[in-house]
Amino acid sequence: MRIVIAGGHGQIALRLERLLAARGYEVAGIIRDREQGAALREAGAEPVLCDLESATVERVAAVLQGADAAVFAAGAGPGSGSGRKDTVDRGAAVLFADAAERARVRRFVVVSSMGADAGHRGDEVFDAYLRAKGAADEYVKTRLGLEWTILRPGQLTDDAGTGLVRLEARTGRGPVSRDDVAAVLAELVETPATAGLTLELIAGTTPAGVAVKAVAGN
Repeated sequence: MRIVIAGGHGQIALRLERLLAARGYEVAGIIRDREQGAALREAGAEPVLCDLESATVERVAAVLQGADAAVFAAGAGPGSGSGRKDTVDRGAAVLFADAAERARVRRFVVVSSMGADAGHRGDEVFDAYLRAKGAADEYVKTRLGLEWTILRPGQLTDDAGTGLVRLEARTGRGPVSRDDVAAVLAELVETPATAGLTLELIAGTTPAGVAVKAVAGN
């Protein structure tokens, strides 16, 4: 199974790459800076140089060709302004979804954000981020060629993962470690029965694999 991750050098993405590689999958991570490649190789992933802010859909579809699943984990990141929230958190997600459809990659998992809403009001950069994420999520939901699952984590922390989470359509706000987000993503990639679901994630008391099976109806 080949899995391609957009935003391959991100904190969650690197954790996910390690988990998927350890499970024996062929993992590729899309990066925009060649110097990031060493970190991906250390995580067990193949680095693929491609700038999702400027690439064509044909270029990204070529990267996705032959993949069994795609994960959008890219983001403009801290310190970026409202403009890049739109070009990365919305625009790159739309591009990646279009490319996945073109490459006939059906399984598609999105790392979104709790509170994402295209109609969110406010003038701060974080407000722009929530609008961008919400607009991207709405677009992905329209793609009939994708078996999509949208994951909306709560407040991200760098605490060591416990493997115990709360995963539901609505959880209410709360923290969750990046380790545990990656663990849930790895389970979601392997669980196409979660297609069509938008899920919130915070720390909890249920093992990640059990929580994913529960929302999948297994």
